[in-house]
Amino acid sequence: MTRYAPQAFIRLCERAGVKYRIPDNIGEMCCSTPWKSKGFTDGYSIMSDRVLKSLWEATDGGRLPVVCDASSCTEGLNVMREKVIKALEHKIVNGLKPGEPDFSRLRMYDAVQFAADNMLDKLTVSAPLPSIALHPTCSMTHLGTQPAFEKIANAMSADVYVPKHWGCCGYAGDRGMLHPELTASATEAEAAELSEQKQFAAYISANRTCEQGMTEATGHTYQNVLQLLERTTR
Repeated sequence: MTRYAPQAFIRLCERAGVKYRIPDNIGEMCCSTPWKSKGFTDGYSIMSDRVLKSLWEATDGGRLPVVCDASSCTEGLNVMREKVIKALEHKIVNGLKPGEPDFSRLRMYDAVQFAADNMLDKLTVSAPLPSIALHPTCSMTHLGTQPAFEKIANAMSADVYVPKHWGCCGYAGDRGMLHPELTASATEAEAAELSEQKQFAAYISANRTCEQGMTEATGHTYQNVLQLLERTTR
């Protein structure tokens, strides 16, 4: 199995015949949520400017969609885009200067939604699993991508379980690392429910920190849905 979700997504693109490009300075970019959530407005503005300009160039001015491999980061990119659009709203209405980017043309997609809509029907699940347990995330709820998450899971297994008591894992970026008691409290009901169920063949989510939080809470190893899809469609 691929170690990281980005690697899995790239392999899925290649397998499904989807062409892609990666910004040259991808290692210098971030969705800016860490700055925004801590109130570091200057850092947020600097990173937002860097990311949007890079994505504008990489997408040929919005011609290509932007696909992000972590649900919370996808939400962060959408928030970033909307904040900048609002700040530039008067410019867009009154006319942009020649060559000035119109960031409203950027289209942000979560990788789970993109895979469900554009790749799943081009892939063959050659190694289906007997059962899968899912942990939807807060960002999935905000983005409306939980149906796509479940669609992919159902393509990989006939037995898909979504805990009735699923909810925020409390990891909240780095909060779970600094205050593990937050995750322990937030996941108590979900972890208890899972402990009463059978052992599932796989446990999946769609955000690395949520996967870490659920792994710590349940003792089961959670992985990204893209990693499992890559493994089952080889």
